[in-house]
Amino acid sequence: MSVVFLRGGLPTLPDDQRDDHASGFILAFVVDDLAGELARLQAEDVPITMPLAEEAWGERAFQVRDPNGVITQLADWSGAGAHG
Repeated sequence: MSVVFLRGGLPTLPDDQRDDHASGFILAFVVDDLAGELARLQAEDVPITMPLAEEAWGERAFQVRDPNGVITQLADWSGAGAHG
């Protein structure tokens, strides 16, 4: 699976999507190697907009935001509080 971040205004986008901006939308993916994905994105200079955090219920997650404002959250459930 790949996620592609596109800049708004690109002429290759349909007219009715070209200048859209996301609001109140979070795209979330559960990944197998959360630390590896974080390191990969940091190495590519992707701004991390929510640092890696672990919730009491075991979810670990961080977020990035694409140029159009879409928030993408990557998460796993391997934290200490995760239920199996």
